[in-house]
Amino acid sequence: MKDDKADNTFHLEALEEEVREAVAKGLHTRETVRHLTLNAMNAHHLDLVSLQRIITAIIQGVHDGATQQLQHVINQTQTAKSQIHEAVAGLDSALASFAQASKLALEEAAGQTQKFSEKELKQAHSELESLESLFLDILHNTANAAKGPIADILHDLGQHAKNNGTAVGSQLIETLEVFKQQIASIGQAQFETGVSLVHATADLIGKIASGVLSGVNDKIQNSKR
Repeated sequence: MKDDKADNTFHLEALEEEVREAVAKGLHTRETVRHLTLNAMNAHHLDLVSLQRIITAIIQGVHDGATQQLQHVINQTQTAKSQIHEAVAGLDSALASFAQASKLALEEAAGQTQKFSEKELKQAHSELESLESLFLDILHNTANAAKGPIADILHDLGQHAKNNGTAVGSQLIETLEVFKQQIASIGQAQFETGVSLVHATADLIGKIASGVLSGVNDKIQNSKR
């Protein structure tokens, strides 16, 4: 009797494991569990106690399999959330670098006693001023168009950015101040550098992207020395 009990326990554990695997994989779950249950019933001398053990093993297998499947979904969601956060942060950082590059181009021209045209400075100032709002609006619109967990993640990111600020927003405070100073200093001696601010900024962005400049902050500090 003792050996029979041990054998029954082994079979019930195997049953539980097979049910767990069937639920976790999610392939033909209904048919698989039905088949496993009938096989277990066929292998036992059926009475109420045996049925109770079989049902208990199956339900436990269902529980464990579902838990495993949900954990997999949670892990996938967390991975997606992390990747979305990193990607949006990378975009934010790139936009901040663009704002810094615009500031650097302006400072370098001023350091050489050259100035860009008033019209171009005012246009660039206006465009930079709306850069953070543009970023947040597109993030918000994308979140509204998205579905499921991705929509929630994007909405949370957008709300966090509004509440706590962005890298580009922080940089724009400094950049726009430099633009205001340069626009205010324009006088009769004003003349153009021979290259547009857009081109000068794009050149610096290209250097940053290719690694020629490790960061515009270092470049700015060096130009001030």
